[in-house]
Amino acid sequence: MRLTSTDVILLHDPRVAAVPVADTGEPLVIAPTPRLHVGGPQGSRVRATVARRLALAGAALPTGTHLALAEGWRSPAAQAVIVTRYRSLVRRDHPGATDDEVDRLTSRYVAPVAVAPHVAGAAVDVTLVDATGRELDLGCPLDATPEESDGRCFTDAPVPPAARALRTALSDAMSSAGFVNYPTEWWHWSFGDRYWALVTDQPAALYGPVAT
Repeated sequence: MRLTSTDVILLHDPRVAAVPVADTGEPLVIAPTPRLHVGGPQGSRVRATVARRLALAGAALPTGTHLALAEGWRSPAAQAVIVTRYRSLVRRDHPGATDDEVDRLTSRYVAPVAVAPHVAGAAVDVTLVDATGRELDLGCPLDATPEESDGRCFTDAPVPPAARALRTALSDAMSSAGFVNYPTEWWHWSFGDRYWALVTDQPAALYGPVAT
């Protein structure tokens, strides 16, 4: 059965914002993972522990399969631009929706700035590549919206067997390194942010927003 946005905790949920933050003060560092040509140069940075865990995840992948990073840290301003742009599309496509419903649908794809894992330097958008750096097919393009992908962006959505095997390999590797997935985006994984703290039953997030 196809996952819908009502089946999971989404980032607009008040329970996410209610998680306290006890920021460790860790710096942003360059992620130890090859970059895809997506996003700006700022996106190569993540919190130091996130970088170490990303290296562990890469080492846990099957032989011949490698992690590639599309984006890590994102500035609050960049996050706000994405929210505004996508929210306007949701509003256009759902003219009868309430503001809360629009917020919920928007958060399937992009988080409110205040709780955004990318803004905290805690999230990575990753995919898999082969030994030559060729991007592998995980069922839909990385960063495809629910509308563009017909829901195939949802981690547990039906996809061809080869793509499902790759998603499983990615999930096993990232989970083994302590990351949690955002279930409406197969590529989005985080550690230490408010969403991570909520779904893993931690008393507080380790990382809050990083302005610059």
